[in-house]
Amino acid sequence: MPAHMILLSRVHAAPEGDRSARARLILGLLAFMLVIVACFSIATGASDASALGVMDGWFRRSPETALSTRDRLVIYEIRLPRIVLGTLVGAALAVSGALMQGLFRNPLADPGIVGVSAGAGLGAITVIVLGNTLLGPVVAIFGFYALPLAAFVGGLVTTLVLYRVATRGGQTSIATMLLAGIALAALSGALSGILIYLADDRQLRDLTFWGLGSLGGATWTKILAAGPIIAVALAITPFLARGLDALSLGETSARHLGVPVQRLKAAAIVSVAAATGAAVAVSGGIGFVGIVVPHLLRLVIGPDHRYLLPGSALLGASLLLLADAVSRTIVAPAELPIGIVTAVFGAPFFLWVLLRRRGLLDL
Repeated sequence: MPAHMILLSRVHAAPEGDRSARARLILGLLAFMLVIVACFSIATGASDASALGVMDGWFRRSPETALSTRDRLVIYEIRLPRIVLGTLVGAALAVSGALMQGLFRNPLADPGIVGVSAGAGLGAITVIVLGNTLLGPVVAIFGFYALPLAAFVGGLVTTLVLYRVATRGGQTSIATMLLAGIALAALSGALSGILIYLADDRQLRDLTFWGLGSLGGATWTKILAAGPIIAVALAITPFLARGLDALSLGETSARHLGVPVQRLKAAAIVSVAAATGAAVAVSGGIGFVGIVVPHLLRLVIGPDHRYLLPGSALLGASLLLLADAVSRTIVAPAELPIGIVTAVFGAPFFLWVLLRRRGLLDL
């Protein structure tokens, strides 16, 4: 059998059979779980408005169960924007992690760990601090799109630098990638610190809570600003699935299979930068979603990106909505930054992945 036919059979052998059927079943369950979690999130909060009351008001509109004016305000102007934004951000971070892991061919790649989120944060902080002074004309041109676009540029530059530093001869060094990510995150943090030093008291308070990550400031305006960017980035990813599967065999093998490797890498990098940048711009620093979600799914449905990418979007959205519900209730009536919640659960998981890869855990 010719060599390229052998490689092609290796790429497509795994998704067939029971694993493919199980993957489709898991995707259906994840979609159902997202609906349940969204309904739970609607019903969670200080207001006694419930998800059943909301749905009854949508479909039956009976006077006996009609929502009060206050409850309508809570549901439509606070909780629903928060759910929509959490769904978009969770999907963006999880899919970005899956794309980076496929691009670098390593499950330890994640936008937060390797500095992409820090670069996106630098772009966002630049607009927040200098938007009324030095960057005033730019903000006037782009309006409320200026913040997510600046975060996208910051994430794109960081991702490009990271890939160029960590990849040589078609091979990516995981040690170089992690060290380069630490260096880029430190540099972005230093530049962000300079901008924070120049911020006034109001900007400083906003930046402090923004850096910890939160969905508390969710509005329909923010969704209109970041949502289209995230949606376009996510819409591109299904077209990258086959190429990422072939890339798992190495760049040379992928080229032999007819995959346009350079275009694939460019599309993946731009998608990661766009999704991560827009998510960071509207929610701040939320870590570990991008490494936890794809790794969990690989254990269940395997490495086939046709199922891994949509599964990451669904599971990432559900987990972030659950984390947001925890952040709103664990210290009620106050609100814990959601980045703290994801770090508490994500950091031990990351350590487990490291130990497992070193063979220290027999799991």
